[in-house]
Amino acid sequence: MQRSAVIVVADKTSLKRPFIFANAVHMGLCFFMLTMTVAWHRDLIQTGKMVSHVSVVIMYIVEIGCLLLSVLGVFGACQGKRWCLILYAAGMAAASQTIIVRTALSYQDVYEKRVVREETKLLSMMPLTTTSKANRTLLNSIQKEFECCGLIEGYKDWGSSIPPSCNCQYPGKCIRLRGSATLGAPKNQYVYQEPCLPIYVSELKLAFSLEMGIQFGSGVFWVVLLIMSIKLMGQIKRKQEFMALLQSNRYVPGAF
Repeated sequence: MQRSAVIVVADKTSLKRPFIFANAVHMGLCFFMLTMTVAWHRDLIQTGKMVSHVSVVIMYIVEIGCLLLSVLGVFGACQGKRWCLILYAAGMAAASQTIIVRTALSYQDVYEKRVVREETKLLSMMPLTTTSKANRTLLNSIQKEFECCGLIEGYKDWGSSIPPSCNCQYPGKCIRLRGSATLGAPKNQYVYQEPCLPIYVSELKLAFSLEMGIQFGSGVFWVVLLIMSIKLMGQIKRKQEFMALLQSNRYVPGAF
């Protein structure tokens, strides 16, 4: 009788291992995000860039909080502590609801206003022939990264002062400067044909969409963990009730 009871109890917590595995994956992701945040924050401090302290603190709180929640959930599952799983479920419910609602409400603002702000910032550098040294440095890095030249009309935006970052060595992306179209630039020079503004804005929209997708996906994953924790709590409760009934010698086969 005792041996068969152990088998039944084991079946009553069938979500234990999947729950622990899912939280192990979650802990790994949280630790990776925390490591990336620390590296990003250190880089900002070293380069002297300004960033809101509130946003940095919020990132640390969310990542460390999610890491601790997973530790609490794994401990509760391993030890059969329902109070740990209750705290875990409450934390996951608050976190998932917050990030899903926040992502849904801020998508329009992030996707439109921030993109428009970055686009306006670049357009304010026109004309490029008279732009500042700092703007030239920024544009040179953009041109190298996205393999483009100028902002609106391509190499023509630079007039006769086409920077080396516009030089092209990839067939299919180059244009050969000829005659008066070069506006005084060296003839037979190969430069990138595409202007940078459309490419930069497109990549910016893609990055913001990816960011929103990751946030929304994290919220959905937290909802899955929340549901698993609730079901596991029910299994642990039934197991405890079964064990109590078994010890009272009032167990009826087939009742559980």
